[in-house]
Amino acid sequence: MNTSAQRRARTLGLAALAAAALIVPLGATSAVAAPASTAVTNLDHLDFLLDEATPPADVEGHSTYRQDEEPTLVLPWTYADARDGGTFERVGGGPLDPETGYWGQGAYNADDVTRAAVVYTRHWELTGDDDSREKAYELLRSVAYFQTTEGPDAGNVVLWMQPDGTLNPSAEPVELPDPSDSGPSYWLARTLWALGEGYAAFEDEDPEFADFLDERLDLSLDALNRQVLSKYGRWAMSDGKRVPAWLIANGADASAEAALGLAARVEAGPDGKSATALRQLAKGIAAMADGGVREWPYSAVLPWVESPAIWHAWGSQMPAALAEASVVLRDRSLVRPAVADAATFTPTLLTAGGPDNGWNPSPVDRVQIAYGADSRVQSLLAVAEATGSDGFAQLAAMQAAWFFGANHAGQRMYDPATGVTHDGLQPDGTVNRNSGAESTIHGLLTAIALDAHPDVRERAVALTEVTDREGLSFVEAEDAISTTGEIDTPDSWTGESSWSGDRLTLSRGDSAVFDLAGTGGNRWVEPVVWSEARERTASTWRAGRLPLGSLQLTGPAQGISPTAGAMHPHTLTRALPKGEDRLRVDVSRGDLQLDGLLVRPIVSRLELGGDGEGMLLVHSAARTPQRVSVGAGDVSVYDARGREVRVRPGGGTVTLPAGGFAIVER
Repeated sequence: MNTSAQRRARTLGLAALAAAALIVPLGATSAVAAPASTAVTNLDHLDFLLDEATPPADVEGHSTYRQDEEPTLVLPWTYADARDGGTFERVGGGPLDPETGYWGQGAYNADDVTRAAVVYTRHWELTGDDDSREKAYELLRSVAYFQTTEGPDAGNVVLWMQPDGTLNPSAEPVELPDPSDSGPSYWLARTLWALGEGYAAFEDEDPEFADFLDERLDLSLDALNRQVLSKYGRWAMSDGKRVPAWLIANGADASAEAALGLAARVEAGPDGKSATALRQLAKGIAAMADGGVREWPYSAVLPWVESPAIWHAWGSQMPAALAEASVVLRDRSLVRPAVADAATFTPTLLTAGGPDNGWNPSPVDRVQIAYGADSRVQSLLAVAEATGSDGFAQLAAMQAAWFFGANHAGQRMYDPATGVTHDGLQPDGTVNRNSGAESTIHGLLTAIALDAHPDVRERAVALTEVTDREGLSFVEAEDAISTTGEIDTPDSWTGESSWSGDRLTLSRGDSAVFDLAGTGGNRWVEPVVWSEARERTASTWRAGRLPLGSLQLTGPAQGISPTAGAMHPHTLTRALPKGEDRLRVDVSRGDLQLDGLLVRPIVSRLELGGDGEGMLLVHSAARTPQRVSVGAGDVSVYDARGREVRVRPGGGTVTLPAGGFAIVER
């Protein structure tokens, strides 16, 4: 997928750019709780990323509000690389040509300009800050300039701009669509997001500017209707799953960000065109919900119609979009998949380790970034507001604590003293201390959301460490303690999913034994299997003499997915009981291609702590109520739809409803 996520993978060691660098503290490596009563939003680092560019005059198809009177645009640099001595250097994307000063991609991009506009708009609306109001105005003018205003691609958006204001429609390396304004894209979606929230903010403050924003929103809506929503109501098959054909760039993730802007526009005042587009996008997003309490992806709303086998944290605001659409459209059916995602998938994700970049479907990409953590926070808060459930607000606090040190590195990812948000957290606990626009923006979006919800902020900033965790884990197929099968190394990316490493192929008559010791008490086991299209396999699974189930699999028809064949987890019928650590599989038909085993406790848990504070989450994946010891504290118990079913001061032992969760505040 060609998105801003790809740009994070650029090669480091770019030539130095002769641009200003700001000396700022990189932030302490250990996490220290901020005062709970203090606002945590600090715009200093994003202010530093902002620069000015004056585009050439009279560029065909590109203009903005009051361009003749105000020819200069304000935009954030794409990256800020950490340098020695506590400095950051602003850099662009791709290789730098020292002769022209141009980058292979550019200095500024529409993805970050739009989202920075949302940051300053939300901060101004929350605080009334005049400087944020002015920067929101300037960035929204820049958003409009990237938009193509005439010709067959009118309403689409150019992605990249060079330091002198020259647009770069075709980046190096190539990003699709190419040219970048030749089709629907993530940056079109984010333009709708910024224009919708901008209109709502300026409607009363500056009606003339708001009318301009509304005209540009309408222009991008024309492109959306022409290229995407013209297919509303059509369905396709993708690896045997029925999926909607009317999502932006085939993504529920991209469509969700457009929906956030459309929801803001509809809430601001009647607009039938925006309301219709919002309803249609929301229906498509809702259709991407899959799985259940026991089946992968555990009621998550999936991001990409071309693969029912992947989920990623970055851009995962699908529940937020559905929750907001349900409110402004007064359609309760839209919030149901958002509630299921928040009540079933999110606790599974939190107890497994947090907002990973990719479960594909095995948790192969365990890098974590601010974009992913913020997307989860925003979704939980939106669902909390749509339903009135404090359980989702409590989960939002536990997820937001990731920024303040409650992560697997135990390090603060966002520093309220400087406004710096680090670019990433590696699986081994290494922190990428660069702080580019995307990370900064999403750290600030969470900070603004916390300042808008002081009770959630008070919980989040006090939680600075992970003190206990027991959740979903993964056992590699090649780690079988004995097998008669064959191990080889396939190409990692299949075109629609990822192998986690080596592959274990078990043919008819072959077997393998796995040691699951150390993975907890009663557990669901889900073999992750690659199934060739229309090919059949049969296997039986048991622990000692106890049968756990048989898998009778037929590879699904390809449909619109990029590759014939599919990778998918399959839940065994019975749980692996506590005390049984050996799992055996025997194959009686076909070639079983095994990536590994997802192992999920019947009851998973996550405990976060800080200076005298603590929160415990326990989550049930059982079909029946479960008695769980939670220790001391005030306990709130919620069912599988996030509804509070009981409160118990003092803690002790509680009963979790089937699929429900409880939160203990210590």
